[in-house]
Amino acid sequence: MAQLLTERTVLTTLAALAVLGMFVLLCRARRVSTSVEDATLAALHRVTSAAPYLREGLNQESADKTGPHLRELLACVAVGIVDADGTLLTWDGEANHHYADLRTKIEQVLRTGKRDFLDHGDVVCEQRPCPMRHAAVVPLEVEGQVRGVLTVIAGGDRKRLLRAAAEVAHHVSTQLELAELQESKERLAQAEVRALRAQISPHFIYNALNTISSLIRTDPEHARDLLQEFADFTRYSFRNSGLYTTLADEIRNIDRYLTLESARFGPDRLNVQLKIAPEVLPVVVPFLALQPLVENAVRHGLANKPGGGTVSVTAEDNGSEALISVDDDGIGMDPELLDAELANAHLTGAHVGLGNINNRMRATFGNDYGLVVETEKGAGMKVIMRVPKFAPGVRPEPLATVEEPSVGLAAGPAAGR
Repeated sequence: MAQLLTERTVLTTLAALAVLGMFVLLCRARRVSTSVEDATLAALHRVTSAAPYLREGLNQESADKTGPHLRELLACVAVGIVDADGTLLTWDGEANHHYADLRTKIEQVLRTGKRDFLDHGDVVCEQRPCPMRHAAVVPLEVEGQVRGVLTVIAGGDRKRLLRAAAEVAHHVSTQLELAELQESKERLAQAEVRALRAQISPHFIYNALNTISSLIRTDPEHARDLLQEFADFTRYSFRNSGLYTTLADEIRNIDRYLTLESARFGPDRLNVQLKIAPEVLPVVVPFLALQPLVENAVRHGLANKPGGGTVSVTAEDNGSEALISVDDDGIGMDPELLDAELANAHLTGAHVGLGNINNRMRATFGNDYGLVVETEKGAGMKVIMRVPKFAPGVRPEPLATVEEPSVGLAAGPAAGR
């Protein structure tokens, strides 16, 4: 009996020790797992923290803000960033007395686009102890061209340093490429706005001024009002910069345009209907997104229709979007012919405004936000535009306008309509 109790005691003790051992192993594994997770999260935080500054392009301000994040990400002694001209933009950390020793390496990397390294034993150093053991000099490349150099100073293993520096340099290069892509996108959008401005019909300007001049003697007050409308229309349409505006501003501008065209055609030939829901007025749209559509309706839809017709502009609340349409009961056109003309608009110049706005809507809000056109020969045309109420990076900007001397009728107080 005593022997049986002794065996049971031993077995119980062994079982308890086994459970305890498993618990220790699990705790240790959990600690290791937690440590790895924490390190991963910290690295992701540093990467995402540096990215917004890098997407501003490579300059001293962005480099100064990026340097500390890169140094902590690499857990190194120091990080230096040099631009394509060889100018040191930032140096974050210690061992800056070795920058002079790195100059030759940096210039060589800028020329060749190939990474290089420097060992502490290869230079003369009077500082004891010196935190630097190795330095990696890695190119920052965008589309095969060297845009700068990343220099990493470390006190540890050289092989690990070279690999880590190459990975971080690749990340930095990717962000710089995105910065250049964004800049190119903005330049393209500005070029498209300039193209739309160029499409504002010279005939409209001539006809508007001719209409105003014909009223100066017979109805000077009406002529004064129209001249003010014309001045406000051109001032808005030829703003110096800015890619986005509010729907309220766009509606106000097309109202000016239609006021001038109504004075020319007469109320019997050009009827105008504006149905705008107040809640969608603050929605942000691409600059000059509506006026070309309205001008297209007047010039191509109604001008050639005997007796004229009606242009309707509607803006409705549609949940997370604004639903905008420009509708006319003019002559319309064959849908297949319209598709063919839009496909070759960049070559023929036909319907440039319509194709331009369609491209800008898709580039701004995504491919799902292209224009929808409903038309048939003899049945008018309807252009439908969906605009999200919120889109990242899409906001109206305070814009400078074309400066005009305050002389003549435009210098007087604004007349009520």
